[in-house]
Amino acid sequence: MSEQYASNGNTPPSVTTLDARKDQEEPNQIFLVSYPKIMFLYPTVLTAMFCAIYMWAKGEVPPDATYPFTIARIFLVVLTLNLVVLAFDFPRTTSLTWFFAITALTIGLWTLFHLNPGVLPKVLDGILSIQPSANGSFYMIFTMAMLLLYLAVFVSRRFDYWEVRGNELLHHHGVLSDLKRFSAPNLRIDKEINDVFEYLLLRSGRLIIHANEERRAIVLENVFFINEKEDRITKMLGALQVRVRTDAE
Repeated sequence: MSEQYASNGNTPPSVTTLDARKDQEEPNQIFLVSYPKIMFLYPTVLTAMFCAIYMWAKGEVPPDATYPFTIARIFLVVLTLNLVVLAFDFPRTTSLTWFFAITALTIGLWTLFHLNPGVLPKVLDGILSIQPSANGSFYMIFTMAMLLLYLAVFVSRRFDYWEVRGNELLHHHGVLSDLKRFSAPNLRIDKEINDVFEYLLLRSGRLIIHANEERRAIVLENVFFINEKEDRITKMLGALQVRVRTDAE
C-alpha cells in the first residue's frame, strides 16, 4: 500500500490525521439543564396567542356573536389538559390504564346516548349554556406574562447548569459562576422517563448521575431531548481511551 502511494507521488494519510477527523466529529461538550415544570405549559401559551390574534382580527364583537364563547372554551380545555399533565405523573403503565379507562367510558357513554337519544341533546344544551368569554387583551396579557416567565427561567438557567466534557463533569452555579468538578471517566448515568406526556411535549426525562466523588446521586429533572443527550454522553464517555499513534511504522 505504501509503495502505491509512493509511486503516485502522494503521501498516505496518517493514523493521526484519521483519528483527528474522528475526534472532531465527536461532541466535545454537552450541556445539561434542569427546567421547571412551567415549561410544559407552552401549548396553553400558544393557544392564548392564537385566541388573542383571532379576537383582534375579528375587531369589535357584535352583541349576538357566539364565537367569543367558543374561543374561551377552547382556551379553558387546553389549559385544563395542560394542568393535568403538570399535576400528575403518567408512567407507561398508568397511561395504559388511563387509556383503557377512557376507552371504556367512551364506549359506555356512546351506548347510553344510543339507547337514549334524548339524553345527548340535553347534555349538549347544558354544556353550551355555560358561556365563558374574554377579549383579546386578556389572552395577550396572559401570553406576555407567560413569555416573561419563560425569559426569567432561561436567564436563571444560565446560572445553574451542568457540562459534560471528555474527562470531567462540571457544575456551573451561582451569579459569579462557581464551578465544581467531577471525574468523567468514572461517571454512571441512568435515564428515567416517568411521564409519557412530558416526554411527548419536550422529549423530557430525568437523568441520574453517579459520581465517585459525590456520595449522593445528582438528579436532574426535566432534561429536554433526553434521549439525544444520553446518546451523546454515551458516545463521548465511550470514546475515552489511550491511543498511541505513529505516522510511519
